[in-house]
Amino acid sequence: MTEFPNVHPALAGAIAARGYKSLTPVQTAVTEPGLETVDLLVSAQTGSGKTVAFGLALAPTLLGDDLAMAPAESPLAIAIAPTRELALQVKKELEWLYKPAGAKLATCVGGMDMRDERRALARGAHIVVGTPGRLCDHIKRGSLVTDDIRAVVLDEADEMLKMGFREELGLILDSAPEEHRSLMFSATVSKSIARLTQQFQQNAKRINTVSEAPQHIDITYRALSVNKNDQENAIVNVLQYYDAKNAIVFADTRIAVNRMTQRFHNRGFSVVTLSGELSQKERSHAIQAMRDGRARVCIATDVAARGLDLPDLELVIHASIPKNREALLHRSGRTGRAGRKGVSVLIVPHNGRRKAERILRDANVTAQWDVPPSAADVIAKDNERLLGSLMLEDEVTEEERDIVVQLLKASTPETIATLFLRNYRAGRAAPEELLGVSNYDPSNDGGYQPSSGRERKGRGRNDFEDGVWFSLNLGRKQKAEPRWILPMLCKSGGLKKGQIGSIKISETRTFIEIAPDGVDSFIENIGPDGKIEKAITASRLEGMPDFSAPENKPEFKPRDKSKYPSKKRDRERKRSQRPKGKDGHKPKDRGNVKRKAEKSSGKPKKSVKKLKRKKRPS
Repeated sequence: MTEFPNVHPALAGAIAARGYKSLTPVQTAVTEPGLETVDLLVSAQTGSGKTVAFGLALAPTLLGDDLAMAPAESPLAIAIAPTRELALQVKKELEWLYKPAGAKLATCVGGMDMRDERRALARGAHIVVGTPGRLCDHIKRGSLVTDDIRAVVLDEADEMLKMGFREELGLILDSAPEEHRSLMFSATVSKSIARLTQQFQQNAKRINTVSEAPQHIDITYRALSVNKNDQENAIVNVLQYYDAKNAIVFADTRIAVNRMTQRFHNRGFSVVTLSGELSQKERSHAIQAMRDGRARVCIATDVAARGLDLPDLELVIHASIPKNREALLHRSGRTGRAGRKGVSVLIVPHNGRRKAERILRDANVTAQWDVPPSAADVIAKDNERLLGSLMLEDEVTEEERDIVVQLLKASTPETIATLFLRNYRAGRAAPEELLGVSNYDPSNDGGYQPSSGRERKGRGRNDFEDGVWFSLNLGRKQKAEPRWILPMLCKSGGLKKGQIGSIKISETRTFIEIAPDGVDSFIENIGPDGKIEKAITASRLEGMPDFSAPENKPEFKPRDKSKYPSKKRDRERKRSQRPKGKDGHKPKDRGNVKRKAEKSSGKPKKSVKKLKRKKRPS
């Protein structure tokens, strides 16, 4: 009698060796007696153990009463996943689960060498895991034979349909024998999933475990109100405040990922990147760097939101507000898995508060609203961790005691402690000074509550009496506008909005005024070359610019009337474009010719008789 009575005996040992004390709700549901041969349509939330669940559900079909898999000339099961990362993660989970049964697995995913995949299939694989497009390629080329397929698994079926893989899924399912089992796993059962079920499943058993447990019970959600120009600075402070073993920062675009990767790397964080522009080899190296501790922060697009499983992931940061509830839950679901605790932090600018509230409400998630940790908060938390780490787990060795005695003779305890503190902080970047914001509380009728000690103090224009002027090498010809120059100076120049005064734009140059307390920081950030972004550079001016100089005045150009034609010129242009007749002259307007002919002939124009309404008899 095994510890898991409904689990196939060939897999029960692997489950126990993995440290399972009990099965999750979805794993228990798919192993219920009577479901060994039927099609399944399963709804389960992220992080609920779906991969192991369909591995357990496949066992009766693949093994029967045997304890080991017999050699197979062609695959017995296909598992389809929407992304490369998820497919590789599925293979990794099924490998340890089916290792006691001697099952061979192969992958067919985009971005990998197709020749290697073809050789792995030729050697014989019991289970093939892949993405829809690559699986179709192998089927069409004849390298993946589906004659002996007994079961097909669709993992994240809803996501595959959203990504436009309906035709590929149809081709794979149609190529399998008629008597195969079909197991569909989806977070939600939409109309498109229902149509797919009717087309490719027979009397499927519906299993829903989403509502059996609260959504993401092991994840603490926090929404942080930030100034729009302080979003990346807030992320820096959040990373330093939590000091997580592994953290993921989600961004919307590849450009944002590359920008944050470069900036955080310069701040001393060990960073890797995950985005669609990377090859599969580069993405695999990035994930492995997170797993073995060589990197602690991963900056990624939503391509990493599905299938990425990092055991030590403690923190998820949404640099941009997720597009919908599904994106929020799938991003956040990378942490708080298998009973571990995690934190999901939303960085919410002022203009995104209503959207963030709506998405949290749709996802049935309660978040704690607050402001980002200030520089003082980060330092205090860091000091707290330092004091908590001053505990020896093992006894002092003789060699250590000798050097400790020498240190105490050579210097005072205060000096030694100071050196230890400086060495501890040497590898840590200084936290960011954030602009003051108001703490937002949706439960409060007033909407906003002033945050204690972080209010932004008003400042007058007197700060710019001794302002320093800089010149940028762009102007109206380069479509320079204050609305994008100001954020650029804050991000790349390390300035606060209140440190930037007047912005004057001429045809070829832009003049900016910076408060005295921001000049040194600005010069340090732009470096000796004065580079702000790409080809935009800044140079310091002596005194105030001469705005009356001709080169600093906008160039006057008379209006080009040809670009704004009048009705008369428009008629003349159309007349000149008419094709010439046989006699070489341009044909006249037909309407005018007809009217002139009628006038010369003397014939009266046809009149239209008006119908008189008959009077009703009185």
